[in-house]
Amino acid sequence: MSDPTRPATWFQRYLLPGFAFKAVVIGGGYATGRELAEFFLPSGPWGGVAGMLLAMALWSVVCMATFVFAHSAHAYDYRSFFKQLLGPLWGLFEFAYLALLIVLLAVFGAASGAIGAAMFGWPALVGSLCLMVGIAAFVSFGNEAVERLFKWVSFFLYGIYALFVLLALSRFGDRIAANFALPHNGEGWALNGLTYAGYNIIGAVVILPIARHFRGRRDALAAGLIAGPLAMLPALLFFVCMIAYYPQIAGEALPSDFLLQRLQMPLLHGVFQLMIFSALLESGTGAVHAINERVATVWRARRGDALPKRARLAIAAALLIGSIFLADRFGLVALIAQGYRGLSYLLLAVYVVPLLTWGLWLLGNGRLRPPPATPPLAHSTGGRP
Repeated sequence: MSDPTRPATWFQRYLLPGFAFKAVVIGGGYATGRELAEFFLPSGPWGGVAGMLLAMALWSVVCMATFVFAHSAHAYDYRSFFKQLLGPLWGLFEFAYLALLIVLLAVFGAASGAIGAAMFGWPALVGSLCLMVGIAAFVSFGNEAVERLFKWVSFFLYGIYALFVLLALSRFGDRIAANFALPHNGEGWALNGLTYAGYNIIGAVVILPIARHFRGRRDALAAGLIAGPLAMLPALLFFVCMIAYYPQIAGEALPSDFLLQRLQMPLLHGVFQLMIFSALLESGTGAVHAINERVATVWRARRGDALPKRARLAIAAALLIGSIFLADRFGLVALIAQGYRGLSYLLLAVYVVPLLTWGLWLLGNGRLRPPPATPPLAHSTGGRP
């Protein structure tokens, strides 16, 4: 258990929020390169890079605004944040978030089952259960356990990506340079970058419990500025490697497997699969932890005590079982997936647009009113007073 009176470290103030944002953004589609193929390859090599840089810049801007707003309002869970931003309409965000969460967890469960089957020949159920147990274990122990997960998985993930890029450049460097030198029109790069940024920007508000270490507005601005590059850099480097086999790789279901097979290094292939599982673990953990912290804030305000670990475990278990097993059986995942794009637009409408207009006006005019202080905890789960 951490000491809540201990000063926050520079890592917690500046890097951890960006690592957490990356954790929620990455998921399986990013880690395997599938999302990069869908959103950025259609614009060609340089158009794809331009789209990714635009998405990165947008992430930084929204993270900066979100972190400063949360710090000024003392709102370190999404419910507190949107009650300040939207007032009585705050439930619109929760409705859209819970719907998206069901789809995301269902996809993560299926992907982890596929990884277990590919690596060890397990039934798909075993891989899904491993992911569920991992997520439930970390979120049950609160902020400190989740922060450690984000920290160490980030080091692992960046290390694997760096190794992969070095090997790919040494093997495919001539093909990459040749494809970047060819003329391409780059059509649609701005719209693709904007769309990809919009699909994932929800991560900035989901990770607010991890962004509670700021000492002032300057910390919040710096952490937000860094968050964009921390989240996009691995994708940008992986995209450069994908260009070696452009445009062929655009049709591959798993671009990461396509490239790893050409590197002909079975050990790296296995470690990369483990990295993808780790990315699913931190993405799922971040998404579920946001719900736990939303409940914990209400619990603490009403009872003056921390949300017990068994309650955190029960909430996580209900979300995971309901999303991975029950929702698909009753057709709910397919139903929500059909409206996925609409939900994404709803999130932009109730989050990004109000934040960058009304939220900035509230900030600029000093109109934010932090909620009443809650009683200090005898045994904190990580919330700083």
